[in-house]
Amino acid sequence: MSSSVKPWLSSRRTASGFDVTGSGSRDSHAHAWVADVRAALDSRVPVRTAVDGTRRAAVAVILRAGTDGAPEVFFIKRADYAGDPWSGQVAFPGGRHEPADATLADTATRETLEETGIDLVRDGTMLGVLDDLNPVINRLPAIVVTPFVVLLNHTVPLTLSSEVALAFWVPLDALSHGGSWRETQVLARGVNFNARAFDHEGHIIWGMTERMVGQLVSLLQKS
Repeated sequence: MSSSVKPWLSSRRTASGFDVTGSGSRDSHAHAWVADVRAALDSRVPVRTAVDGTRRAAVAVILRAGTDGAPEVFFIKRADYAGDPWSGQVAFPGGRHEPADATLADTATRETLEETGIDLVRDGTMLGVLDDLNPVINRLPAIVVTPFVVLLNHTVPLTLSSEVALAFWVPLDALSHGGSWRETQVLARGVNFNARAFDHEGHIIWGMTERMVGQLVSLLQKS
């Protein structure tokens, strides 16, 4: 990832500067980067994957203004559960589409509320949608995931479910630098292999989550 990005991504920070306390700017709408993100997402038609019989899912890529006004990205670390293919991994809140969900956006908002206590209908603003993704590892279930990019309008308390071990915010600037990413060994369903990843205080961001981050940063760099 190139570092030639928007001015609000120009100040590089180290892992020790990441905010994991839940504190942020009171009103995210007041910052110019919100319009930049919306314009970048509106600049193209997202790729939709149609696979007969494949389960659908959706996640929320939540952004907020940090204490310095710069954008931050919300991640969760899933709790360890036997039989869960994504057990213990860093991810965006979300999950599988259920019959009661009218749309995939409803899936993302419902799962986010259940997992984190964040009510995106009440406290969020939809900014756009990224391309559909599916796992590239054969050992993972066949599923198509739609990522929705959402602005968290203001600071809200977190209420994590038993499915979530912890949650944290990472400055988007830190994620935008190619030097922040490296090849590392990860474990998926009992198999070790190398993958491109970002290390946040020992928590490894990789797989579909890494690919979603890459999509977002790439769009912002091109806009």
